[in-house]
Amino acid sequence: MKIVLAGEYPEGSYKEISRLFAIDNEVIEINTMDTYNSMTDAEIIILRVFKCDKNIISRNKNLKMIVRWGVGYDSVDIKCAGENGIVVTNTPGANSMAVAELTLLLILALNRKLVNHVDSLRKDIWSKNDFLNESFTVENKKIGIIGSGNIGQSVAKILGALGGKIQYYDLKKLDASIEKELSMEYVSLEQLLQTSDIITLHIPLIDSTYKFISKEQIEKMKTGTIIINTARGGLIDEKELLEAIKNGKIRGAALDCVENEPLRSDDELLNNSNIIVTPHIGGGTIDLKDKIIRILAEDIKCFIENKKEVKHIVNKEWLK
Repeated sequence: MKIVLAGEYPEGSYKEISRLFAIDNEVIEINTMDTYNSMTDAEIIILRVFKCDKNIISRNKNLKMIVRWGVGYDSVDIKCAGENGIVVTNTPGANSMAVAELTLLLILALNRKLVNHVDSLRKDIWSKNDFLNESFTVENKKIGIIGSGNIGQSVAKILGALGGKIQYYDLKKLDASIEKELSMEYVSLEQLLQTSDIITLHIPLIDSTYKFISKEQIEKMKTGTIIINTARGGLIDEKELLEAIKNGKIRGAALDCVENEPLRSDDELLNNSNIIVTPHIGGGTIDLKDKIIRILAEDIKCFIENKKEVKHIVNKEWLK
């Protein structure tokens, strides 16, 4: 098999994947978009940032497997892949705590006006009391978690330890034992929107979740709510979010993901003092490398050897 590691990865990733597979397979590294777009002979592609649309699929006639480094797979046309007999997998759970940690960081930074204080000090302004009336703790606040998968549960565990009152919404209710362990209360989406002080998104970007938070949902929220998105750009209508922050309905937002990445420096999202944007770094830590490689290597090995079912397939409904 020709295995292509496409894009940029933590140091040592190519060396480790080559060690695991190079004896019986050809493992190559592609770092540039031009080379990636001209590639025609890949059989297995590992992706982190690069996308895999129908054009990439159609050009690589022998493509058999697409592996996503991370949990999200909206960068892959899973329907087209499935219809062409191509298996698509991801690595769920590997980066859940890292994303949960960033979620906590962003909540605390918004609640304590961290960026505002840093900016003030750089302007020689001692801002000790300047943002006192805009600063809050997590303790005793209602945390609304939308999406109760591995990341959502990790967020619940962290924020619950800080005294947050956790409620969640998802299409499927968790087992009662998990709810009890994490002190998570299942509520309707409407109730979550109406009662949460902090709303954090942990759902995939698919057709049904595009602009999941828009004008209608924002209008239902409490005045002074903050919104966190460490999941995927496109889940929030950013135009409506900006308007709600300007008129004071929403106190602030922190976005690790935006719809059009990368943002230009003059984008309004980057120039509002009540918004924090980070460049999609939720799962980007060097110490996750070994865990992610272990998961994807197991799936690739299962696929190549065809001895047992590949564990983390995400496009079963489209596979012929």
